[in-house]
Amino acid sequence: MFRICTPLTLFAFASTLASAQFVYKPAAPRTLLRAGHVLDVHTGKETAGETVIIEGDHIAGLAPTASTPAKPGDRVVDLTGYTVLPGLIDVHTHLTMATNFDPYFELTMTHGKEAILGVENAKVTLEAGFTTVRNVGANGFTDVSLRDEINAGHIPGPHMQVSGPPLGITGGHMDENLLPEQYHVVGEGVADGIPAVQHMVRQNIKYGADLIKIGASGGVLSKGDDPQASQYTLEEMQAIVADAHRLGRKVAAHAHGAQAILWASEAGVDSIEHGSYLDDAGIAMMLKHGTYLVPTAYLIDWIQQYGNLPALYQQKMKDVSAVEKQNAIKAIKAGVKIACGTDAAVYPHGLNAHELDVYVNQFGMTPLAAIQTATLNAADLMGWTAHVGSLDTGKWADVIAVQGDPLHDIKLLQHVPFVMKSGVIYKDEAQPTAVDKPQPTQGGFGATISTAALPNLPPISENSF
Repeated sequence: MFRICTPLTLFAFASTLASAQFVYKPAAPRTLLRAGHVLDVHTGKETAGETVIIEGDHIAGLAPTASTPAKPGDRVVDLTGYTVLPGLIDVHTHLTMATNFDPYFELTMTHGKEAILGVENAKVTLEAGFTTVRNVGANGFTDVSLRDEINAGHIPGPHMQVSGPPLGITGGHMDENLLPEQYHVVGEGVADGIPAVQHMVRQNIKYGADLIKIGASGGVLSKGDDPQASQYTLEEMQAIVADAHRLGRKVAAHAHGAQAILWASEAGVDSIEHGSYLDDAGIAMMLKHGTYLVPTAYLIDWIQQYGNLPALYQQKMKDVSAVEKQNAIKAIKAGVKIACGTDAAVYPHGLNAHELDVYVNQFGMTPLAAIQTATLNAADLMGWTAHVGSLDTGKWADVIAVQGDPLHDIKLLQHVPFVMKSGVIYKDEAQPTAVDKPQPTQGGFGATISTAALPNLPPISENSF
């Protein structure tokens, strides 16, 4: 049965869309952040008494506060009791997913619910000081919609690169393996063979993916697969990488097993996610190709303390936990590039900075090196060095501030009292009234519909609208 949509109905609908919406944007043409100290993440130098000059949504420069008077119309933010540094970056998140280890929980989730979770988790992540993320796996391209609404200014959240559904083999980590065969449930990104994986790469890009995520090995939180077993073949991964790179997208490979790490790195993926069973051959291949390792290490600590995993995952988690950190340390000592990634959703969103504590107090990194994994290195992996990762002139105005010196105590980054993204203040615990409120604008979801011709339109059936 068809419902008829009349011109009057369309007129009312279009008028609603064209009414005032609210967007986040900088409250002043120029903002002066009066910093106690500014951390240069390139060198580790901390300069006292500097002002970060923000014009619109970009950094216009840094200058001594004493020689940077405010002009009429400037917004001045007092951060003299803080250390100011660039917003942090997490290159392995799942913002549209929840922390729930019930193996059947995912089967109860609709794309609508996941989208709502994404709105909640994006705000939490931003307020934790992570102003940029790489989202590596989401159902129904919900991460694409989340990214677009954040970019439009309609909801608060970090800058995002998104992958859409991750690619994987039939019965692999990226498939849906919980229900028996009569239900014929298949993961959205399942593709077997070179033609199929090429099609899936192109399809994900068609629907808005900024990068491609693949399952090179089995996983821990999945039924019936082995983290040490390679899943995609070398040839399949070479085809994926060739198409993705030709089309301007990077590739992130979920890879626990040694063979999968070796093949994925040889195929030219840009990052290895997890890398639990990384061996000397894999390290050599990663060094040869300049492949990043994204350790996702804190999740081991969190799961051991709070996770309460179902029985079918426990042995795999125990086995991976026994080797992942020591192999990450080997990789770091060998000179493999590290980028901060958390796998947020495996543990609660907003705890992202705990990853950096692991790098310092378990892996032996200096605090500066750990911070660089979440700034310079992460920006490089994402291909966004021109935009994020430091407070250099011309970059997006993504700024956080902490009380104290994070080079002396990396745990300070676990509580970030001030967050600015693209010149908009989203969090200021010392001056809550300074937080920018969304401002009215015309048009809904980035569009305004003209209603001039609508009264002359014929009736339109529901199925053709």
